[in-house]
This record gives sequence, C-alpha cells and structure tokens, in this order.
Amino acid sequence: MQLSLFDQVKSAFTQASGPITNEELYQAVARKAGLSDDELSEKVPIGKSGQPVNLVKRRLRWHQQTLKQQGIIARTGRGRWELTKKGKIELRKIQPRSTMVAFSTELGAALWSLSDDVFDALDAPITLALTSPPYPLARSRAYGNPSVNEYIEFVVESLRPIAANLERGGSICLNVSNDIFEPGSPARSIYREKLVIAIVEELGLWKMDELPWINRCKPPGPVRYASIERNQLNVTWEPVYWFAKDPAHVKADNRRVLLPHTEQHRRYMESGGARSAVVHSDGAYRTRAGAYSNPTPGRIPRNVLDFTHNCPSQQLYKRHARELGLAPHGAPFPLVLATFLIRFLSEPGDLVVDPFAGSCTVGVGAEQEGRRWLLTECMWDYLRPVVARFRPDADFTWNSEFLEVA
Repeated sequence: MQLSLFDQVKSAFTQASGPITNEELYQAVARKAGLSDDELSEKVPIGKSGQPVNLVKRRLRWHQQTLKQQGIIARTGRGRWELTKKGKIELRKIQPRSTMVAFSTELGAALWSLSDDVFDALDAPITLALTSPPYPLARSRAYGNPSVNEYIEFVVESLRPIAANLERGGSICLNVSNDIFEPGSPARSIYREKLVIAIVEELGLWKMDELPWINRCKPPGPVRYASIERNQLNVTWEPVYWFAKDPAHVKADNRRVLLPHTEQHRRYMESGGARSAVVHSDGAYRTRAGAYSNPTPGRIPRNVLDFTHNCPSQQLYKRHARELGLAPHGAPFPLVLATFLIRFLSEPGDLVVDPFAGSCTVGVGAEQEGRRWLLTECMWDYLRPVVARFRPDADFTWNSEFLEVA
C-alpha cells in the first residue's frame, strides 16, 4: 500500500493542471487507488494523547513531503502545492524496467522506455540504427546526459545489443556534436575520435564514412570562442558516423538516393560528353573521348549532407508541444536527413531503430519510406506531441495508458 500510494501521489501531481490543495490530493488519490469514503474519513487515536488521525491522509502527507525534499513539488500558497520545473521532467521520465508502448502504426511502435530494457531483449534482425545520443554537454539537457568521461562507455553500451542484432548488411549511423571543447579552453575535445575507435574495437563494426551534415541555419557558436575571444570559427556542421557490420555485404545503394542532373550536365550528356581524351593529376585520372555521354537516371550524391534544419515536420511537432504546454526535444535533426539515410542504407520492409528517439524523426522517416521501425525514448514530454508528425492517413494508435500519465 505504501509504494502504491506514493505512485498515486506522484500521478496526482502530474495530472493536475495547476496547484492543488491537500484535500484535492486526497480525492485524486482516492479515485486512482480505489479508496472508499470511509477510508478517507476514518480516524483512530494515535500516541499518548490519543489524538484522532486519519492514517491514509497522514501517509499521503508523508509522501508529499518526500516529493518536496526531492525538489519535485513546491508550496505555492497555504495548503497548495504544484510541480516544479524539475518535477515536471522527473515524474514523466520512465523508470527502469517499466517499458510501455506509447503509440504504434502497422509498420512500427514507439516505446516509452530506457533503450537497454528493450534492445537487450530484442530478438530480431536490425538493418539500420539511426540515432543521435545525448550530447556530452557541460550543462545537461532535460533527459540528463553523461559527462565527457562517461560518454564513450554510455554510447558503446547502448549500442552493444543493437550491434549484436545487426543483420549482415546492417549499419549504424550516429549524429554527434562537433561543438564540444576541453573545459575552459578553445581546444576541441577529441571524444569523437575516441568514440569511433571504441565502437570499431569493442563492437566489431567497421567505419564506412564520416558524413559532415552542413546546417546553414545553425545559430552562431561557440559564442565564447568565436564571438567573444575570437579564436575559433562558427560551427556550421555536425558529423554523422556510419558504421557497418560487414562492408562487403552492406545494404547501402546510392541508386536509391540519386539526385537530378543539373541542366548543364544534362546538356553535356546530350552533346556527346567529353570531346577528347584527357589526362588529369599526372595520369591518376583519365577521361576517354565520349565519356559521360550515356544517359543516367541521376547523379550520385556527395558525402557532404547539406540539409537545412528548417524542417516543416519538426515545426509541426514543436507547435503541438507548445499547445500541450510541453517542452519539445531541443536537439532534433531534420526529417530530410533521416529519410536520405534510411533510403540509402535500407530497403522497404527492413527494420530501422532509434534508441534515443526524441521527437521520433526516425520513426516518421521509416514510416514514409515503408520500413518497419522501433523506437525508444525515456521522456514522456518528447513522445506526447509526436502525433502531429504522422500523416493523417497513417494507422496511428495511441496507448490510452500512456496518455493518462499526465
């Protein structure tokens, strides 16, 4: 009873639209826990004085004080309490071994869960894991993130069960920050280099490429070193590391992501291509007469990903989050980046996963591209606004138990 009442007290605060009184707390817990009016009104003599006390209400006040000491709730007036900013986050963060389906479609599901609780038990071949782990920032974001010293172990251990389930042609893509510096110094951290080595050596994967994602809408920074001390340049790109289980059999196919030919190149092909044989770079490259004259369906993309962060799908998500009074995920990548990598590295029907789903961009992209998908995210606030991102005709189903969390 003690543990269940504590959970019900937490639930009462998360579901309240504002401050609540002690009496409102008692009534809310009674409804949730199935307590009768007699249990809420019955009093028994306590202590030497024999003062009559309701034991249920006393236990609820104890739990209330526990939440106060944890910084989860705060008094807003005489006998009135509400969640603090910390409390709004902490009480809607999933606890270990408490996995719950948040929503699903015919192709996939998003789970409110810690990634380890799902992928450690998964027994299904994964074709692509596309994710952006929490960045090792000096100031943690809402979901909490490890220090730089812990970051490598955290990422490697999170990926270990996924790597174990990768099919032979499977890949893992990681978007990580390029904006991490040594404490108090303009020198960049080499955590990325160490991370790549650890993934290759500990998980048995192969590094296929480091794809710079250019984000021309990225705010200027690092402010201290670029704008104040003036000894760095503004960062405008982030790396996406691509690892494969078996490079010789990787499912990547650039024909799935061909770009339209430029008008200039189209005219060049139509005119017969190279007019004469040419030798370049001291003989390293040779072009024969008539080269590039055969029509092709498109041009092969460069390995620099130039995708704006100005994403209409993300804007819908953030607008819906504000309407719900929630804080959206603060570091998403655009849908166009996700769909490009999903098409390039998997085929329709393959399983695509994201252990740190955030605003569920990978799930939206996989759904659009006809891939099966599985996502995990520990923050309720990040998952709740996602419905706005799925097509109206998608077979989208909420779990009512998930919605009742707040």
